[in-house]
Amino acid sequence: MKQRTKIALLGALLLAAAGVFYFDSGGSEPGKSQSLDTGTYTPLPVANPELQRWKLDHSRHTEYKSSGRDLFSESLPAPPPKRQAPHVDLGPPVPVEPPPPTLPANMKYFGYGTVPNGTSKRAFLNDGEEVYIVGEGDTLLGRFRIVRINNATLEFEEVSSGRRNSISLDETAAPPA
Repeated sequence: MKQRTKIALLGALLLAAAGVFYFDSGGSEPGKSQSLDTGTYTPLPVANPELQRWKLDHSRHTEYKSSGRDLFSESLPAPPPKRQAPHVDLGPPVPVEPPPPTLPANMKYFGYGTVPNGTSKRAFLNDGEEVYIVGEGDTLLGRFRIVRINNATLEFEEVSSGRRNSISLDETAAPPA
């Protein structure tokens, strides 16, 4: 190869290297880095950017207190001994009584009467549309037994549990005539 060809080849290579460098740097000036963020710089909202030496002093004076576990061991430490609470005798458990039975919410006791040829009283109850006439000892709705019919109250007993309750006479609950 001749000297002239070598110089032409060297010039072409230098020109190619300059083109690669120019396109690789994005056409910016050499020595300046190009950032992806084109927005303006906004500093963090810190009231006092001065070094807080009291925090440094505080951290320098803290003392490490080991928990007793070896950080470089794979086995777990033994669990701490369990403390037993002192035994307190509260006495026998107090039985909780179930609430007294109640008739269905819409059932009202609105009156009573006696049979002319007998002495037993009859109670009149309604639950909106239906009117029930029951006497002492009768079963109401298959769940409640009528125990006593008084002038102002009706005493009943839940058949399954034997628990008792009473409801008072509600004169405003009479069905429409």
